[in-house]
Amino acid sequence: MMIEWIDSLFVTPSAMQTIIVLSLICAVGLALGKLRLWGISLGVAFVFFVGIVAGHYGASVDPQVLSYAETFGLVIFVYTLGLHVGPGFFNSLFHEGLSLNIWGLGVVLVGTLLALGCWLVLPVGLPEMMGVLCGATTNTPALGAAQQTLRLFHLPSDGAALGCAVTYPLGVVGVILAMLLMRRFFVRPSDLEPRHTNENNTYIARFVIVNPALDGLSLARVKEQSHFKFIISRIWRNGEVIVPRAYTELHLNDSVMVVTTEQEAPALEILFGKKSDEDWNKEEIDWNAIDAQVESRVIVVTRPDLNGKILGHLQLRNTYGVTVSRVIRGDVCLLATDNLRLQYGDRVTVVGEAKNLDNVEAFLGNTVQSLNEPNLGAIYFGIVLGLVLGAIPLHIPGMSVPVRMGIAGGPIVLGILVGAFGPRFHIITYTTRSANLMLRKLGLSMYLACLGLESGGQFFETVIRPEGLLWVGLGFVLTVVPVLVVGLIALRTRKFDFGTICGILCGSMANPMALTYANDTIQGDTPSVSYTTVYPLCMFMRVIIAQMVLMFLL
Repeated sequence: MMIEWIDSLFVTPSAMQTIIVLSLICAVGLALGKLRLWGISLGVAFVFFVGIVAGHYGASVDPQVLSYAETFGLVIFVYTLGLHVGPGFFNSLFHEGLSLNIWGLGVVLVGTLLALGCWLVLPVGLPEMMGVLCGATTNTPALGAAQQTLRLFHLPSDGAALGCAVTYPLGVVGVILAMLLMRRFFVRPSDLEPRHTNENNTYIARFVIVNPALDGLSLARVKEQSHFKFIISRIWRNGEVIVPRAYTELHLNDSVMVVTTEQEAPALEILFGKKSDEDWNKEEIDWNAIDAQVESRVIVVTRPDLNGKILGHLQLRNTYGVTVSRVIRGDVCLLATDNLRLQYGDRVTVVGEAKNLDNVEAFLGNTVQSLNEPNLGAIYFGIVLGLVLGAIPLHIPGMSVPVRMGIAGGPIVLGILVGAFGPRFHIITYTTRSANLMLRKLGLSMYLACLGLESGGQFFETVIRPEGLLWVGLGFVLTVVPVLVVGLIALRTRKFDFGTICGILCGSMANPMALTYANDTIQGDTPSVSYTTVYPLCMFMRVIIAQMVLMFLL
């Protein structure tokens, strides 16, 4: 009886047995991933290897349930990653996106040329070489496109699939290994400091008005004539403090507290006439101790119908007699300009008298507990739309087979779009940082456990064959060499910090596990931002290249 009970839990394929096996693989892999060898730990990557070992020693689950778990895990990971970086994605894209994608395409080009060179000199067929390249770059959509092209020419596609299967594991690890080598031997401490700064980051300064041209002009008139981006939160005049409104007039010798951007500060010094020497950008400043008449308060936007509203349209100055100086969104501090669109979960810094702040607090919501309840309905609906987007066939002139973004490309693109533009359509997608991170790691560990279990059954058998060893070696070269070559060149240009470079490399190789490793070992979000910037284009180009190479060289 006991044997039958154990057999039903761990051996007989069923939905429950699949959950148990995958959970054990994830638990053991995540535990081993915390171990450090020579100061190095693989983190969630170890789940993949535990899955391979389990598959090799006969662990098996229901194929349909395994396929579902693998797909669902990957979709959860890429969609929530898109939501996480979506708010700052287009700012990065418009400022450094072209440069980031050029470096990403450089990795794609070097890998493709290296694969074609190896095909010309080594006894490997072109279909198998394309499979090896797809596995080395962990790009299953490209493998699907290659198999479709081979079937179009009535050629067998099993070799491509097997080549991808045996090179995929080292393709995953090769990117991590390349990043480890770069960090240990080539990265300087200064390369680890993020160099990308958001232009909307705020800068606070105090000015004394000595420009006679401003005497008697209203605040609205000054902003209209100067076209500078700034917020005046306080005016000191004759020993009194004033919370300004649009019609408030400025006078000579007024002392004004200004929130602006660091780029605008020199121009504002010319405009107002004199800048004080105090440093108002230190974190330890107690803003409520500056004067007793005016209070500064951080209020969280939790009123659902304010999601997506333009700040200037709320007329908070005229209605409540307060000034909104800054908006903190995630880790970014934004200047509270009139055209800024608020999002659910924004933390706004409001300056005014205590009773007015109480009124505006009630208007904005400030029920912090509600932030702990993620809008799961929007997440599930976004996943559906992402899968629909990934399944849309894209017909490119000259290509006989349509291209699709697939189950990885569609959800991440839609996640980015929803994260960036959701508030415009009053869609609440806010999740706490910890909740988003948990969903990402849950999805990725599930995906890697399934992938390892699926590959383990035939991995070692194929590797010990002569052609299998050749394929594995080729795959490792096609993974490590392009990453090292482009990564070191990018590092030597000193244009990007190491985190940004790692994101470029992981995105160009479509390697979410390597991205997780980079995020765990590098401070900040620069790897995730650059990953999502280059991933869509590089993934798309690899799919097209796989088809074009087979169509023109077969």
